[in-house]
Amino acid sequence: MKLKQKIVAAMAVVVLCLSGIASAVELKLYCNPIEEPYLRECLKDWEAQTGHSVTFMAATDSSTDTLALYQQQLAAGAHEIDVYQVDSIWPGMLANHLLDLLPYSADREKLHLPSVIDSNTVKGRLVSMPLFVDAGMMLYRKDLLEKYDVPVPVTWGELRDAARTVMDREREAGNPKMWGLVFQGRAYEGLTCCALEWIDSYGGGLIDADGKIIINSEQATAALAEAASWVGTITPEGVLNYAEEEARGVFQSGDSVFMRNWPYAWALGQEDNSPIKGKIGIMPVPKGSVDGKTSGCLGSWGLAVNKYSKNHEAAADLVFYLTGPVGQKKFCLMTSHIPSVISLFEDEEMKNANPVVILDLFMNTIPRPAGITGTKYNRVSNEFYNAVHAILSKGGEPAAELQKLENTLRRVSWGGWN
Repeated sequence: MKLKQKIVAAMAVVVLCLSGIASAVELKLYCNPIEEPYLRECLKDWEAQTGHSVTFMAATDSSTDTLALYQQQLAAGAHEIDVYQVDSIWPGMLANHLLDLLPYSADREKLHLPSVIDSNTVKGRLVSMPLFVDAGMMLYRKDLLEKYDVPVPVTWGELRDAARTVMDREREAGNPKMWGLVFQGRAYEGLTCCALEWIDSYGGGLIDADGKIIINSEQATAALAEAASWVGTITPEGVLNYAEEEARGVFQSGDSVFMRNWPYAWALGQEDNSPIKGKIGIMPVPKGSVDGKTSGCLGSWGLAVNKYSKNHEAAADLVFYLTGPVGQKKFCLMTSHIPSVISLFEDEEMKNANPVVILDLFMNTIPRPAGITGTKYNRVSNEFYNAVHAILSKGGEPAAELQKLENTLRRVSWGGWN
């Protein structure tokens, strides 16, 4: 350690002691191993300022396995881990074991995108803070739209027409593999995200903020009927087995005009070995109608404090430092992730580093109903994406499938969501 750093660290310890704050502690943080080196770098200044130290524990490669590990530890009341990195759909499932951060926040949660804070709040308790965000978005071949003088679409109807026009012209020009649109159509969580966007863009929903089941509606029926019409026309039937990477593979190979995916796909599409480098445009998920709304499903990862930790104050301070403007900016610049701090969307250094940092794309995000459904969210999502998959594969009519889904969700919710 350099002399200056040693002096700063020593002074921090002295300040802590003089101010009456508890002695410096060693905190343990569970995180994605891919992000550990970046978090470690971000925390150097915080460690020097506070005198605390952080030991990193690597989570598993599988988010499903990581959740199971967290649940096992927390159910046992284990106190050894102070801070957990959590997916945006986990707070409702883990809330009873997580510290309410509001008493430590000093209103710092108000610096973030409101929808992201909502997804981290369970029954009025702020149980985690966002480290970075994702939101569903549309990527498109701006070179092909320009080539055929097709405007960037605003509604799903306009996208359908644009996709058909460019797809047909490209096939006539000698590219028989060209499709109009690809997305995540496999029966899994990714389809839940896509379908929530479609339905919300038409003004419908799955479960509202009060826990009411609202999926059986004219808006949801219209949205899913529209999506089903794409399969086999502008979208390959194989989309029914696509996750994120399968969709990206088709789009990045140059064989689709539009793609619904997450911001990471833009960065990979711009790499030197990408056939479509410099040819990609970014747009919001389309509206259901001219009077409708754009809607990107929220995906994010945050940091939560273990309720059983013996270091609540230091752990909460760590969380608010990493998720605050300084810590989050440093982290997102290194990782190309999207910030949740609103002011960072106007930060020139952030915008120059990652053109996906566009405030309009992230202000209209829709969270999955994980907070309200709590431990039952996985069942809700499973029933939802299977019903949507049946509609897309023409195995069921939208109205009939949504009626069955409503009945099933009523049984799932029996006795309350949590």
